[in-house]
Amino acid sequence: MATNDESSENLKPILSSDRPDADNTAPLSERLESETGYLGWSDLVRFFARGVVVKVDPSLDLVAVGKCMSIDDSDRLKAWLENGLVARASDDDARRWSAGSPTFLALVTAPWVLVQEKSPA
Repeated sequence: MATNDESSENLKPILSSDRPDADNTAPLSERLESETGYLGWSDLVRFFARGVVVKVDPSLDLVAVGKCMSIDDSDRLKAWLENGLVARASDDDARRWSAGSPTFLALVTAPWVLVQEKSPA
């Protein structure tokens, strides 16, 4: 079992501030694309406990959603929320994810951690 220190290490590749090669002059979409990474549920549990995990429907591009949130495109985000394409992860999601061992594509758009389930729980 991973300790908290080991789990936090898994998140570092998706945080640009922790990457020495991060290019903060690149266009936003390119920066967000470079900050995506794969994580397991065990790496996301503490973020879920803080209420900052946001599920993104597989029909949407994770980077596009991250960009929308970064530039505060509230009209587009509202439409996704109303259609259930973007939602805060629920207790039911957490129970399902805990019972399985899903893999997620993740993107941090502070304070949120956007996730798309890539392998079923």
